[in-house]
Amino acid sequence: MIADFPYVFPRPVLAMDDPLMRTMRRVGAVAAGVVAVALVAGCSQGGDDGGDTKAPEPTVTSTSPEPDASPSTEDEYPGTPQGDFNRMVDEKGWEFGYETASAYVSDICVSLPDQAKYGDPGEWLVVNQKPSADEKKILLAGMPKLCPKWASTVKKALAGDYTRTYSDGTYVVKAHPKEKDLDSDVQEIAPGSYRTSGDLADCYWERTTKSGQIIDNSFATSAQSITVSIAASDGQFTTRDCGAWRPVK
Repeated sequence: MIADFPYVFPRPVLAMDDPLMRTMRRVGAVAAGVVAVALVAGCSQGGDDGGDTKAPEPTVTSTSPEPDASPSTEDEYPGTPQGDFNRMVDEKGWEFGYETASAYVSDICVSLPDQAKYGDPGEWLVVNQKPSADEKKILLAGMPKLCPKWASTVKKALAGDYTRTYSDGTYVVKAHPKEKDLDSDVQEIAPGSYRTSGDLADCYWERTTKSGQIIDNSFATSAQSITVSIAASDGQFTTRDCGAWRPVK
């Protein structure tokens, strides 16, 4: 017979009753909830079939071919007198120093009236501009169409029919003078009478012998017209600020 044991054993504490364990269980539950939410979100992004997320398909951009930058025939040769003239000159292969043949004719047409104020416009065209053989053809063909007012003047000038004028400089007196050459240091003038007119101011002229002695001279502070006669025996004729001298016919 076993006697009653006077000692009472303490009640064992179960793990589930441990406060620390209860706290860990709560943290674990929260973490599990977060993982569940993440999994649901991932499935939603992966599509209804639950597959992996697909990469976006590349965007294809269609490009149109670049337009032809070269001008069309209609743009190059518009249906105008200028366009028709340019076409004709290009077809003949005439060479010139302008963008278009009609531009060359237009420039000459605009310049001729201004040159008439200072001398003979035909002389300016031949002596100063010195048109080439092809440029002469362009002027003869283009002036009647594009600048009829000056067509006759240009035609005569290109044939050598224009008035020789003499502006500032010293001229050697010759019975048969050479054609005026602006590139030459020596210019020549024929004996005869010459006249200059216009609003003349501070005009000086002189005739000298071959040795440079003054035969006759004059200085006009203001004049409207001056005439000088050059003898065949004169050596030189010098003029300054007298405008353009023209032969008296």
